[in-house]
Amino acid sequence: MSNRGNLIILSAPSGSGKTSLAERVIPQLGNIRFSVSHTTRDCREGERHGHEYFFVSVPEFKKMITESEFLEWAEVYGNFYGTSRQFVESQLESGCDVLLDVDIQGAFRVSKQMPESVLVFVLPPSYGELEERLRGRGLDNEEVIGTRLKKARDEIKAYKKYDYVIINRDLDQSVLELKAVILASRCILKNRLREAEPIVSTFLEKQM
Repeated sequence: MSNRGNLIILSAPSGSGKTSLAERVIPQLGNIRFSVSHTTRDCREGERHGHEYFFVSVPEFKKMITESEFLEWAEVYGNFYGTSRQFVESQLESGCDVLLDVDIQGAFRVSKQMPESVLVFVLPPSYGELEERLRGRGLDNEEVIGTRLKKARDEIKAYKKYDYVIINRDLDQSVLELKAVILASRCILKNRLREAEPIVSTFLEKQM
């Protein structure tokens, strides 16, 4: 029996709102941490090292690869991103849930190593809506937006391989749905044995 936490893996095409979703859910639930990835991309205005990402140099990142410090890593749009194995494992072992925001390839790599992971895919309402959101963010030039949309057409095909699908038409509703997934995962039998068995034993004592 173990009080091990759950790993919730969240994936979506860029611009679908999965980061906003995660940022809204975590403060509303206790005992859950966001897995902060390492990246070699430049820090954007308003971002903080150790909060949105751990910003590292390419040599530092490659050293971490050779030392097997990542559960998964990938090169995306010319930058490297990786999930710290030590961070995720230490949080799960302490009984804390971990919410991991990662692309599809990363999700499958992690779930292969941790098959008990809960996979959640976030769909935008439509291709047109996704395009509007990407342009509305004002973060990328036209070339990057085109690349993101092209990738989205490929990524969207993988949604049937996930355990849960959230259609992000309304952020408040999507927050409720993601919270429901996380709370339901905590009620799975293996996660409740430590609490349940002492309760059940009080009933068995009455038979003696």
